[in-house]
Amino acid sequence: MQQNLLETPIEYLKGVGPNRGTLLRKELGIHKYGDLLNFYPNRYIDRTRYYKINELQNNVAEVQIIGKIVNIKTVEFGKNQKRLVATFVDDTGQMELVWFQGHKWIRESLKLNEICVIFGKCTSFGNTFNMAHPEIELMSEHEKSLRSAMQPVYPSTETLANRGISNRVINKMMQQLFLETQAKFSETLPDYLTSELKLIPKNAALFNIHFPKSADALAKAQYRLKFEELFYIQLQLITKNLIRKHKIKGHPFTKVGEYFNDFYQNHLPFELTNAQKRVIKEIRIDMGSNAQMNRLLQGDVGSGKTIVALMSMLIALDNGFQSCLMAPTEILANQHFNGLTELSKELNINIKILTGSTKTAERKIIHEELENGSLHILIGTHALLEDKVKFQNLGLAVIDEQHRFGVEQRSKLWKKNEIPPHILVMTATPIPRTLAMSLYGDLDISVIDELPPGRKPIQTVHRFDSNRLKVWKFIRDEIAIGRQIYIVYPLIEESKTMDLKDLMDGYESISRDFPLPQYAISILHGKMKPADKDAEMKRFAEGKTNIMVATTVIEVGVNIPNASVMIIESAERFGLSQLHQLRGRVGRGAEQSYCILMTSHKLSADSKTRMETMTRTNDGFEIAEVDLKLRGPGDMMGTQQSGVLNLQIADIVRDRDILALARNYALKILKEDAPMQKPKNAILRAVYIELTKKKNIWNYIS
Repeated sequence: MQQNLLETPIEYLKGVGPNRGTLLRKELGIHKYGDLLNFYPNRYIDRTRYYKINELQNNVAEVQIIGKIVNIKTVEFGKNQKRLVATFVDDTGQMELVWFQGHKWIRESLKLNEICVIFGKCTSFGNTFNMAHPEIELMSEHEKSLRSAMQPVYPSTETLANRGISNRVINKMMQQLFLETQAKFSETLPDYLTSELKLIPKNAALFNIHFPKSADALAKAQYRLKFEELFYIQLQLITKNLIRKHKIKGHPFTKVGEYFNDFYQNHLPFELTNAQKRVIKEIRIDMGSNAQMNRLLQGDVGSGKTIVALMSMLIALDNGFQSCLMAPTEILANQHFNGLTELSKELNINIKILTGSTKTAERKIIHEELENGSLHILIGTHALLEDKVKFQNLGLAVIDEQHRFGVEQRSKLWKKNEIPPHILVMTATPIPRTLAMSLYGDLDISVIDELPPGRKPIQTVHRFDSNRLKVWKFIRDEIAIGRQIYIVYPLIEESKTMDLKDLMDGYESISRDFPLPQYAISILHGKMKPADKDAEMKRFAEGKTNIMVATTVIEVGVNIPNASVMIIESAERFGLSQLHQLRGRVGRGAEQSYCILMTSHKLSADSKTRMETMTRTNDGFEIAEVDLKLRGPGDMMGTQQSGVLNLQIADIVRDRDILALARNYALKILKEDAPMQKPKNAILRAVYIELTKKKNIWNYIS
């Protein structure tokens, strides 16, 4: 019966009504009783202590005081602005209560000369303390309410505060909800799980998250609810993966034939690392089964993902299928095209590139060759997704830098064939294990965790602007022995004009310090036309210029082995993963390479941590873990996936141990009983079905 009650629209709860109901829906996404129940506090305040007015200090966290209001007046200030001011007294002194909004409504609700409890933050103005927009409760009510020593504070919005839905009002609604439901809620985890993990019952967890009797009761409630949330997400992700393997048939690539073997035996430019061999084996097993491959290939900058992609494509070709490779930018698509063409030049295969700037005549040829099957590998940008692009038989789709493509774009590639192609997603952005388990829990994950032999680790140093002369001398020495240099300036969307000015000022001062004809400088930024960008890139690639001054346009995938120094200006304005990506542009040849982080002397604690991490390690995964701690999961994946996981109580950074535990239990249970049909898993199955009805996993992963 409780489950049905939880489906009741929120306006039917006593004290809510249609107006508040509309606000709760719009501002907090609370549509029904169940949503309110799962609306958890984001912090708690100790409400055991009452202060006296003469004990107050400026800006102490929230305090509560017992006293009475003796006077109310409206005071005008500024142009046509008013505030409501009440004088509040206790036996030690007096203070002012102030409201800037909702005067009429508040004035009507205030009672003069009655003992009440006020609660809020204090500031002093002259010799008088004041409290803005306090919570006020008559003493008689205060003593009756279902209160606890730990007072919950719920997330709110400005609109709610202005419309009188204060934290106290939400608290009252919560009390009403527990009264109406008699605090009886269905258990959502099987007995064997709660007893094995010593988890408190669901009823107790929900009561203690909203009305904790003690810090210990609160901790147990939080642990129970966090585990449950992460466990059901993992259950959905893993089930999705199992169903896909079972249901979505792939093309079985049963043979490894002459294209692959000829390349492997006769044309490999270097010995594969053990990590590359392991990953190719994982891909061969996937593509050889009847199920569609859906694999994420993670490898740090320069670890040799491209050759793995090519060898996977050769397996497709050996089985009579076409492949495509989709990259997020033209620069990157061109680079893949040049790289793959160079690698396969002895193999007699047809590779073409399709981007926004491909000429109409060339497009026509590509479309024809795709349909008649004579085009083996097509590389391109979003242009590959156009309806006109039809393959004869697409067997493998490789997607580079996945986080720049949405889920819909991936599914467009799927629909190019009756049987969906095998999918290999590649990324040079190392994703911390905790995030990978949640974001890509439905993909199988391969990692290339070693660099090709002969690569020397890049030496990274942090220098302040005051050391610039020494840095410039170092650059001259490097150029003298034939090396090339990148100097990168930050580009942050909101302040493009200011950043462009930084870049142009930088370019001018570098031109003065490195004058023609002895030195030649290229410049590259987002405002340039594509043709000009390509021309500048080409001059640098051919060694005609010594220094490339650029914005972060060059972050992904530019490959110039002779460039040995990366200087990052205002490095404190970059995130860790960006710094690591930029550093990866050098160190591509056999020479020793350097990355110099230039900053001002004024650094925040986070900036110091970033500089320290960069100079200490070259390990992308370690850097990603630090980045995740500093920035939280929302920012990690770039704008398309901010707020990556819409979790109600768990936090995948702080609760990574609970996440790992939840995933292990989900795997163990599904391994033993995938359809969840054993009697002991009846609860799991029921909750799982309910969840998938209401909340597709993609609601969690935006």
